[in-house]
Amino acid sequence: MSTDFCAIACCLILAASTVSGAEKLLYQFDAIPSGISHNNSATSIVSTDRGNAMEIEFHVADWPNIFVRPTQGMWDWSEAAGFAVDVYNPQDTIIDVSVRVDNPGADGISFCTYGNAKAAPKAWTTLSLYFTKSAPALWGMRGIPNVGTLAKPIDLSKVTAFQVYLSHPEVKRKLIISRARLLEGEYKAGGDVKQPFVDRYGQYKHAKWPGKLTKESQFAESDVAEQADIKANPAPKDWDTYGGLLDGPQLEATGWFRAQKLDGRWWLVTPEGRLFFSMGMDCVQPSQHTFVTQREKWFDWLPKDDDPEFGRFYGQIGSTHSMADIIGGKGKAVSFYEINLVRKYGKDWFAKWRDNTYSRLNSWGFNTIANWSHADVMQNSPMPFTACAHISALGRSIEGGSGYWGRMADVYDSRFAESVDKTIAPIARLYASNRYLLGYFVDNELSWESIDWGALASPPDQPCRIVFMDQLKKKYSTLEAVNKAWGTHAASWDDLRAPANPTKDSGADLSEFSYNFAHKYFDTVKSAIRKYDRNHLYLGVRFSGSAPEPVAKACADVADVVSYNIYSTELKCSKWPLNGSLDAPIIIGEFHFGALDRGMFHTGLVDAKSQKGRAESFIKYVRSALDCPSMVGVAWFQYIDQAITGRTLDGENYNIGFVTVVDQPYPELVSAARKVNAEIYKRHLRSK
Repeated sequence: MSTDFCAIACCLILAASTVSGAEKLLYQFDAIPSGISHNNSATSIVSTDRGNAMEIEFHVADWPNIFVRPTQGMWDWSEAAGFAVDVYNPQDTIIDVSVRVDNPGADGISFCTYGNAKAAPKAWTTLSLYFTKSAPALWGMRGIPNVGTLAKPIDLSKVTAFQVYLSHPEVKRKLIISRARLLEGEYKAGGDVKQPFVDRYGQYKHAKWPGKLTKESQFAESDVAEQADIKANPAPKDWDTYGGLLDGPQLEATGWFRAQKLDGRWWLVTPEGRLFFSMGMDCVQPSQHTFVTQREKWFDWLPKDDDPEFGRFYGQIGSTHSMADIIGGKGKAVSFYEINLVRKYGKDWFAKWRDNTYSRLNSWGFNTIANWSHADVMQNSPMPFTACAHISALGRSIEGGSGYWGRMADVYDSRFAESVDKTIAPIARLYASNRYLLGYFVDNELSWESIDWGALASPPDQPCRIVFMDQLKKKYSTLEAVNKAWGTHAASWDDLRAPANPTKDSGADLSEFSYNFAHKYFDTVKSAIRKYDRNHLYLGVRFSGSAPEPVAKACADVADVVSYNIYSTELKCSKWPLNGSLDAPIIIGEFHFGALDRGMFHTGLVDAKSQKGRAESFIKYVRSALDCPSMVGVAWFQYIDQAITGRTLDGENYNIGFVTVVDQPYPELVSAARKVNAEIYKRHLRSK
């Protein structure tokens, strides 16, 4: 997003109630709007105590949604104060519901903004999003003090759509919506926060809490106490060199990690033939940069550029996935965590921090350095670790698709295999001989839900669309037959699109295409891995919460392990995909819980209310994983809290660390990890 574009931008603030004054009704929803489209959803009109309203059935998918577009042109909301829609939840459980508002070119990353609310059971909830007509007082951060969630800026004069959606529902959900409208009033996000509000250690200045660092001598004091704690709490005694079960079954020792099903339960197996359940820690790295450009007044202290000790922790950083559009998405950034590590460990801070981190993880009962970790931490790791790669496609993406992290690469493009080879070769060559490597994750949270309808929404020369057309022409011969089977009215093959409400035939055809597309993707990746490394595991693609069943089945048919990032209070072993239907080992790449009781401004993706709640939630989640026979590991995201003023990538400032910005472990979370991690083998051995 350009600086000129942002000069007229606004921001959306999630608020609890509407403002008083006039409202402009957009939709009563007593009839289904003509400009609506469905993605893994269906709609109908129902009678409520407020008259007729629109019921939305959200299917099990990553982001089931409805899009509502103006009947012509774009909406001009530049005079509005906010947007609101009433939501009734007819079910017996709280449902997190979200709204996204789009500008031209919106793809889930750029030119759109969003917020969410919790819809209480059997009640109406108003989801209100307030606009500001100037840059927010506090920007570049997802959560801000005294306000809550801050969303990305957009241009209110060019609104192309709004979307109502759910994030990764595990079962079908229903909501009823009524009265989408514009509001009056104005809100200055964060304008009441006294500046500066960040102290010299990167902590929130205007609050007190247990563990807050107030003087530099406390670094040494806390380190002495922690070393005594680590010495008193060594790793579990029944673990072998790799963190496997020393006193368990002795299986074939191949010299490499592998997966095996034993007595109805999936396991990883160490190079020495011992059962292994991976307890991982993501993002074991010290860099946590946050922007300082045009935010200098927020900070009590910043190092000078020529400071010989701390000036090196500045960087010029740019990100197209940022909430820093006010500075063009790039600028000067600083890492308070690294500065604090110098204050704590001195000249050789990195090596001392790295080695202390190994000791911490062992003492806390973790046995794996998981994704996104520092290369030096992995290459010197005395414990198992995972490697990751991200395909930079040389060819085309699915032009008609979309996704939060971007569009899917078109696997039928002639250059896709070349892209994969160039991505895999350097990392496989680096780690192929390392026996502590579990295996490779390739890519992360791709837009699998968009590949079928996205292919059909793409131009006629899109390679995957051509393949899909060949599939349909071979099966049906004529377009008339397709229209009849699909319930569509395409005037030509080029006009054919996925129906909003799939028929049995269209659903089967879309599923077949999705499976074939995904199988080609996974097979291409695995072939590249095996070309350079014949021994280590292919750990899959880290599906975001869920994945279309045909895609997950294709992964299970090819990869050695199927991986998901599932942010929830617990895992449901009886539900897809953990119910054994895939008959494949499954690993969780990310989960976390956050709270706002220790100077942070955003809980992350799952709110645990307090540090005690985080600890209790950690135990509950890990035990639920251990009770699933298909599970072979989980990984916590992430090692340290994010910067309170937002990471440069996308403004996340979540309380999701095991340690704080001043390198203090959260004692509640550490105690919980030690407790549940010590029981992983005993509990998983008896899972049914």
